[in-house]
Amino acid sequence: FLKLFLVPVLVIGAVVAVFLCHRLVEAASKNRLYANPQDIPPKKAALVLGCARTVANGRPNLYFHHRITAAAALFHAGKCEYLIVSGDNSRKSYDEPTDMQNALLELGVPESAIYRDFAGFRTLDSVVRARDIFGQTDLIIVSQPFHNKRAIFLAKANGIEAIGLNCKEVKSMAGFKTTFRESLARVKM
Repeated sequence: FLKLFLVPVLVIGAVVAVFLCHRLVEAASKNRLYANPQDIPPKKAALVLGCARTVANGRPNLYFHHRITAAAALFHAGKCEYLIVSGDNSRKSYDEPTDMQNALLELGVPESAIYRDFAGFRTLDSVVRARDIFGQTDLIIVSQPFHNKRAIFLAKANGIEAIGLNCKEVKSMAGFKTTFRESLARVKM
């Protein structure tokens, strides 16, 4: 009897948790997301959330490409003075911030305008470190819309005013996996 009762309760609880977390994140980011760098209000700095430059099979990671392209466009539009590139650098052979910096340099962003955060292991880390390490309490976050929404929620919860520049989404099986992963990340958050 306990199994028959407990399993449905757990399933319903999980569905409700995902739904509530989704609603909270959506509400926190309402009217704070921009699709075009020209439309976004200028800020001193933008935080570019990290990801790998390539996927497991060695092909370019479209999430990375779209974030870097959007960050460079934001900088060249004069909407920020500095870019903080925050990502994972937990292994000697893996360095998201340096990969991001190199890609931005290739797009004409000067090195003096790029600050690397080597301890952005999670979105929360990147957001809080933008405040605590880089002194930013009002910034632009650059990532895909699903990620920006969660980052803005985290920023708001940590006393940071943030808006987001949404870069291009990735449409593929990888995009589906990321959307599913994001649902779980919002609950964990």
